[in-house]
Amino acid sequence: MGLQTYITERKKDKDLLVMAHVVCGYPSFADNMKELEIMAEAGVDLVELQFPFSEPSADGPLFVRANEASLKSGTTIDQCFEFMHQASQRFPFKILMMGYYNTAFKMGEEVFVKRIKEAGGVGYILPDLPVEEFANLHRLSEQEGIEPIVLMTPTSTDGRLAKLGAASRGMVYVVARKGVTGSKTTMGDDVLSLIARCRQHTELPIGVGFGVSCKADMDFLRGTADLAIVGTAALKTWESSGAEGLKVFFAELMA
Repeated sequence: MGLQTYITERKKDKDLLVMAHVVCGYPSFADNMKELEIMAEAGVDLVELQFPFSEPSADGPLFVRANEASLKSGTTIDQCFEFMHQASQRFPFKILMMGYYNTAFKMGEEVFVKRIKEAGGVGYILPDLPVEEFANLHRLSEQEGIEPIVLMTPTSTDGRLAKLGAASRGMVYVVARKGVTGSKTTMGDDVLSLIARCRQHTELPIGVGFGVSCKADMDFLRGTADLAIVGTAALKTWESSGAEGLKVFFAELMA
C-alpha cells in the first residue's frame, strides 16, 4: 500500500492524522523503542526516524543536540536501518527515514533506496536536497516503490511550489514558518493561506510541521491539513518527564 493510499484509508476514521519523530540512538535505541511503543498505543499514524547527522541544517537546537549526542555515543547508519527494520515489523504505523542527503550520497543512491525498502520504510525526507538535484534519486525510488517526501515552505514562490508539487509523491510536508524546527508557531491566517497555496499545486495529502505542540494546534489544523507533524514538543516532554510524561502528552494531543 502506497503512502497516499495509507493516509487516505486512515483518514476515513480520523479527521487529522499524526506524524511523530524520533532521533535514532538518542538517548538510546532502547529509549527509542519505548517512545515508539507509546506512540503506537496513542494511535500515531506515521513516524519519522531521523538518522543522526553532524550538520542537521533544518533542525533547531534541541534536535541538533540530540543528533550530536547520538553520534557521540557511536550510532551508525547500519544500526539505524536495523532499528527501522525492527520497528516496521513491530508497529502498525508507517515509517519514514528522515535525514540529510550526505547519507544517501555516501552509500550510493541505489543502495540507500533499497535499504529503506528492505528495512520496511515507505519513504524518506531529505530537507537539504533541492528539487533540481533529485531526479535520479526519485527515479530509483519509484522503481522500488519508496516515496520521496517534498517540503513546501513559506518562502517558496508559486512557480517553485508548482515544481515541488510536480515532484511530490506520497504526501507533502508543509513547513509552517521560516527558520528551523523547535520554535513555537503561532497558528493563524498565514498558516491557513500557506496550506491553501500548497493545495493549489498538489493533490497529495498535506502534513504541517515546525512548531505543532499541543491540542489547540491540532484543533486549528483540523479540516485544513491531513496530518499534524509533531517533533520537538514530544522530545522535550521525553527529556523532562520520561515515558509517563510522553504518554500524557500524546493522550492530550490526540484527545
